[in-house]
Amino acid sequence: MIKLFKQRALLVIIVLIIALVKLSYSQSGQTSALLGDKLNTITTAVPFLMVAPDSRAGAMGDAGVSTTPDINSQHWNPAKYAFIEKDMGFSLSYSPWLRALVNDISLAYLSGYKRIDDNSTISASLLFFSLGEIVFKDADNQSRGTFTPNELAIDVAYSRKFSKHLSMAVAGRYIYSNLTQGQFVGGAATHAGNSVAADVALYYQKEFRWKSGVKGQWALGANISNIGAKISYSENVESDFIPTNLRIGPSFTLDLDDYNRLTFTFDLNKLLVPTPPIWSFDSIKNEYVVLPGNGKDPRVGIVTGMIQSFYDAPGGFKEEMQEINIAVGMEYWYDKQFAIRAGYFHENKYKGNRKFFTLGAGFKYNVFGLDFAYLIPVDQRNPLENTLRFTLLFDFDAFRAQDTQ
Repeated sequence: MIKLFKQRALLVIIVLIIALVKLSYSQSGQTSALLGDKLNTITTAVPFLMVAPDSRAGAMGDAGVSTTPDINSQHWNPAKYAFIEKDMGFSLSYSPWLRALVNDISLAYLSGYKRIDDNSTISASLLFFSLGEIVFKDADNQSRGTFTPNELAIDVAYSRKFSKHLSMAVAGRYIYSNLTQGQFVGGAATHAGNSVAADVALYYQKEFRWKSGVKGQWALGANISNIGAKISYSENVESDFIPTNLRIGPSFTLDLDDYNRLTFTFDLNKLLVPTPPIWSFDSIKNEYVVLPGNGKDPRVGIVTGMIQSFYDAPGGFKEEMQEINIAVGMEYWYDKQFAIRAGYFHENKYKGNRKFFTLGAGFKYNVFGLDFAYLIPVDQRNPLENTLRFTLLFDFDAFRAQDTQ
């Protein structure tokens, strides 16, 4: 009985993913009804690209665009790698997904970097989302076989210093999403979705010293990620936007003394994809259209969609502001060996209502480091609640130093 429930639940999840992707562009009266309650969530294809993959940022409220450079900067801001102190490193992260329901859905992340010279660094990562095993069934409840839907993203980045304070980076990404394994959905044949995308990132940091003797640094980061082609799962439907996102924010780090370091960080996020409008049926044209004052038609190109995303909300400026997510985080290090972290993430209740607190810790010993993160949801359930995420870090510089002793 439990196994049957699991199979059906996972099938429902896949169908919902595809349905939600199309909701933004559905020409029906449902959108208008939802806007009557001011609920107007922006949905995109491959939303797994926006999940925090590592435990450091995951413990700081999903904030990381301007934090001190680390091995997992690839996801948050690859420009930070230009200022990383070590020569080479890699990490492996694992996040259970929907653990309260099933035990075989997870997000895995492999990230690494290598310094080319004093000014340049290359980096790469692999993000893999597995939906476990699913038994597909037809309308007569007959099995069509067992499948393992999955999604992945592979990217490579190059970062470079342009001054002792400023760096920039570009990244290229290949995205693969195979949710239906070629099954027929709604009578239409489906296929895996493919896309390519790019990131453009900026990072600025500057050290300071107060008269009291306390020193530290402040930093500002910005990253426009997933600028890329739309994705489709069937030839019979319109392609959908991937989650192009603007992330920007400052951080402030204090070196209280030789043993104690404290960091505060703040991120703002906004999806650069069209907001769903209010559709109205035009009896003359015999189709649904967007009337003036009801938003903008989302059936536009990638660049137009990015620009339009700043002024296309049906609710005007107020709704545009509701589309900005806020992430705040804190990190404390003792002797560069032990860290505790906390954070909070806020999304407007009319734009998805994701609100959660995060906690975490980090340990560093010679060659290896280990980070943990735990999420506490507010108002509504979260796929990552009641799960412990972890990241294993490997420092090649420490390994070489140990090897030469």
